Amino acid sequence: MGCNFSTLAETGIRRLTVCLLFTFVLLPSIAAPRDHPAAPARTPDKAAEQTRRRFLAALTAYRGQRYSAAQGELASLLASNPASFEINELAGLVYVAQGEDGRANLYLAKAVRLKPSIAEARTALAANLVRLHRSAEAEVQFRKVVDLEPRSYDANHNLGEFYIQVGKIAAAIPLLKRAQEVDPAAYNNGYDLALAYERTGNLDEARRQVQQLIALHGSAELHSLLGEMEEKSGNYQSSAEQYQQAAQMEPDEKNILDWGTELLLHQTLEPAVEVFKAGLARFPQSARLQDGVGIALYGLGHFDDAARAFFRASDLNRSDPLPLTFLGRAFDNLSPDVAMEARSRLESFVNGDIHDAAVRYYYAMCLREINKREPQPELPAQTESLLKKAVALDPGYADAYLQLGILYADQRKYQDAIAQYEQALRISPNLASTHYRLGQALVRTGDATRARQEFAVFERLRQNEVDDANNQHNQIQQFVYTMRNSNGGGK
Repeated sequence: MGCNFSTLAETGIRRLTVCLLFTFVLLPSIAAPRDHPAAPARTPDKAAEQTRRRFLAALTAYRGQRYSAAQGELASLLASNPASFEINELAGLVYVAQGEDGRANLYLAKAVRLKPSIAEARTALAANLVRLHRSAEAEVQFRKVVDLEPRSYDANHNLGEFYIQVGKIAAAIPLLKRAQEVDPAAYNNGYDLALAYERTGNLDEARRQVQQLIALHGSAELHSLLGEMEEKSGNYQSSAEQYQQAAQMEPDEKNILDWGTELLLHQTLEPAVEVFKAGLARFPQSARLQDGVGIALYGLGHFDDAARAFFRASDLNRSDPLPLTFLGRAFDNLSPDVAMEARSRLESFVNGDIHDAAVRYYYAMCLREINKREPQPELPAQTESLLKKAVALDPGYADAYLQLGILYADQRKYQDAIAQYEQALRISPNLASTHYRLGQALVRTGDATRARQEFAVFERLRQNEVDDANNQHNQIQQFVYTMRNSNGGGK
């Protein structure tokens, strides 16, 4: 939402230039100043008439997107009228239209110096400074516009939007609020004010703002935003209802996905399956909706069906690691035939040289599980190589260090195992199982004192560990958050 600073200068100057054209054409004194304040205006001479015609030609060329022609007319006009506000401003607009923001800025800045009290000119300059990444200077211009027109909707809205773009959310709120007071029905401003409240933690105000907007504009977008706010407030049933309302009003892929994932987060799994399947009937090429089906089926304990959904999601987007990481987590529960296909897909992804730590980790876990069932001499070395690559790609991958430690302990390389366990604990110090395994390895090396300390930490931490049902719930939540935060988009 919000203000598009790439077009703000153009819209502002178009509106301003229309007004100034009448001044420039109808008042001869612009081109031919009076000799004395009390003297009557003279009839414009030929030079002034020619200036007016050429300015009109330049303006007509600009409006017809013939920017080179406009630039040609303005070059000579600027040579003979260097102090003309109108000519400098139009020259700036022509350069903006051609993407030459640096050159445009020279003329827009000069126009502001010539007539510093014209708000639209300062707005055009400010927008151009934003495009030039000169934020501090842009802020000065936007603020001066507010000083010139403190009750203007545009002035307050534009400065508020600028603050949002540069990350000064708290500073944006009073400006957006003032703009909303001027025009309570303004959708974009109201939407962004709600987002600003949300991002600064004021969920009650954010919710009220969205509810007021819904009363004026009952859009799916607003119901979706309210659903997000209700979720953050812990009102999960209300959140699901808002997402449902958004999906029913506008059943696009995003809204269906939001509704389905909200159901997943709160263990309403069978309705989630139905929502995702209905979505796939509309959007059969959506990898994310396939992932949603897979996660819901995983939660229901239908592991093979979940894996097949992940297979389909992977087929729809072969470069996306997400469905393969889901497969890796479900691997221990898969039937032999499905597990074989899962292994093959993980192997193909890794061999495709796509650098993803999680896929390498889960492929390593698949090989480890296979080796438990049917020991094969080459598998431990492959597992070690995959885990080392995973931590090289993601040095903060605590689980990968833990599994390397387990691998080394199985090989009786206890000092190596201890080093891996300690690294895992530096990243995630509250993993009870890692403390326990570290204690076991320390016992093997004869360090009984440290071992007792680690076992004591393990006993303390395991009191807070969740049971199997909660662990599965946490896994599903992690799946959903991973899917929501992934860069793969909707397809």
